[in-house]
This record gives sequence, structure tokens and C-alpha cells, in this order.
Amino acid sequence: MFYVSDAVLKHYREALPRGVQLENAWEQALLSYSSNNPEKSAEFKRVITGELPENWKDGLPTFPANEKGLATRSASGKVINALAGILPELVGGSADLSGSNSTVIEKTVGFQKDSYQGRMINYGVREHAMGAINNGLNQHGGLISFAATFFVFSDYLRPALRLSALSDTGSIWVFSHDSFMVGEDGPTHQPIEHLSSLRAMPNLVTLRPADANETAFAWKIAIERRHAPTLLALTRQAVPTFDRKKFAGAEGTEKGAYVMADLGPGPVRLVLMATGSEVELIVKAAELLADEGVGVRVISMPSWELFEAQPEAYQKEVMMPEVKARLAVEAATSLGWHKWVGPEGKMITLDRFGASAPNDFLFKEFGFTVENVLQKSRELLAK
Repeated sequence: MFYVSDAVLKHYREALPRGVQLENAWEQALLSYSSNNPEKSAEFKRVITGELPENWKDGLPTFPANEKGLATRSASGKVINALAGILPELVGGSADLSGSNSTVIEKTVGFQKDSYQGRMINYGVREHAMGAINNGLNQHGGLISFAATFFVFSDYLRPALRLSALSDTGSIWVFSHDSFMVGEDGPTHQPIEHLSSLRAMPNLVTLRPADANETAFAWKIAIERRHAPTLLALTRQAVPTFDRKKFAGAEGTEKGAYVMADLGPGPVRLVLMATGSEVELIVKAAELLADEGVGVRVISMPSWELFEAQPEAYQKEVMMPEVKARLAVEAATSLGWHKWVGPEGKMITLDRFGASAPNDFLFKEFGFTVENVLQKSRELLAK
């Protein structure tokens, strides 16, 4: 039998009137504020209800074609600051890595216990606490909050990340340094299995954009997903910003995968697919194969989850399952790629821990080169 003491009952009887009084006082204060500050009041109501400003998407930056390109973490930083000017409810912080993650919101200060106007939260090296606070801010409402660190350190906040997926919380997770291409820091800082393990998490959308414009659309997706979490896996190194007059527009990111281009004469004989920084490799290989007279389809696949949510007809239209010569390239474990390449396809992936060495050496050592993509492609075409 559950027993409640008289003292507890007395406490709640006394608290109830006080609660009603406080609520009435709050409503009166809100009415007064609305009368004196109609524009600010409307903005307050908008953010509290979770509505986004009309035409807010028009403020997302677009990036011109650039062969030297931009790291997707750097592109993300530019998007964050563009959004910060449009969405006053956007706040965020990093686990002592805001410069490396490119997550600094400019023209603001750090949030402090005696200074609440700051939009940046300096969490320090406290990944799990950061993740829990990120969830709390998004659950509360009125704010859109992101948390950032290196991708490999997602291990330290995984319980909080999992809770965001379990509780339908629109937390945004920004993870940079997304592959073994971190370089000399070695295997302890090189995520290999993280992408596949987080793809396996229900209700979480992972996005590994291939260039700056895919990164902008990844942020659009994250901002709009207010009832489920979104993860952005971003590069340390620069990647080309693709010429969208030559290749399909980056809005295909919203469908999870899309055809960047069909290159070469005649029917498609080979399907090349990749995510993130490896899209550059398959584009360059496809252009060389096309010059040799091979019909090649190039697919950028930033989000498996979003692609799997598309109608079957769209999936078949993009993937061309009738073409058996299929190659996937991703600087992470092969787990899960078998579904997309089929029993006759090949993968260039990494089913081992990385190594401590300069990036250029690691690219060649682990086979992430245009030459290796060409070799594997020709082996498939020779079958």
C-alpha cells in the first residue's frame, strides 16, 4: 500500500494556489508585453510554438563551383552563421572543439550563469553532459540546439544521442573529422565503425555530405526535423565544390541519394556510388571511364535513412538494380553497403582500424585513390 504523509499532502495543498497565482501572473505579464512589444511578442510566440520563419530557407547560402573546394566542416560553419541571422532560437556548443568543428556562432558571446544573452555554450571536454543538455534544450522548446565534437568522440555521448532518437527529440549532432583521413592523430581519433553503427540507430538520420552545397541542404534537413535527431558527419579536409551546372543540384540531398550525372556514351554499364569526401573519387574515375566510352552513373548518397524512406520507384530509378557492375566507395567499414552493391558488386571501404600517417599516404595505403576506383571498375566491367 502506498502511503502519503499528512505533511506531504499539506505541502501540495498549499502549493496549488501558489501555482495558480503564478500562472495568472505570467499570463498577465505576457499580455502586457504583447501590447507594448507586438513584434517581439510575435517572435516569442513563433519560437515557443516551434514554427520557422516564412521563407527562412532563402537565407541558406549557396557555394560556387570550386575545384580546390572547402572542407564540409568549414561549409557547415558558414551555414550556421547564415542561419543564426535568420533563426534567433539557434544555439549550440562544442566539447572544447568549436574552432576545429567550425561551430562558432559569430557576433555573440558565451552563455554564462550571470549572462544569458550568449548563444554559444562552452561545454569543455564533457561530451556526455553536453549531449544531455543538448537534448534538454530541444525538449524544452523555444530553442533549436546543436552539439559538436569529433566524430570518433560520439562514443562518449552515445547514451544521450540514443536517448534523442528514443524520445523523438530534434537534437542536432555535428561531428567533424569524419574518417581515417584525420591523419597523424592515428586510430584513436579515426572513426571507422561509427557511421555504420549510428546508421543502425532507429529514428536517427545521418548525413555525410559530399560538398558545401550538400552541407547546406543537410542543415536544412536538420532544422526542419524538430521531432527526431539529425547527425552531420563532416570532413576535416577540403573537398571540391561541384559545378551544379554540370552535375545535378544538391537538393537531391533531401532524398538521401540522387544521380549526380550519367556520363559517357550509350547505356549505363557501371554504377558508382559514394558518400562524403569519396564522391570526388568516383566523379573523377567516372569522367575518365566516360572518355574511354563507358556509360557510368554517379550517385551521391549522403543519407541512407532518407533514401530508404523514398518510394520504391524512386529508389529503383536512382540505383538501376538491373546494372550488376556496381562499386561503392566510403572511408569507413563496409557494413551495410552489400545491400546497395548487390552480390556481384564491389566496395572500397576500410574494415580495420586506421593508422598514424599523413593524409596523402593513408589515401594510397588504404586504396582510396582514383586509380584504385578505376581498377575495381574495370574488374567489374570485365565480368
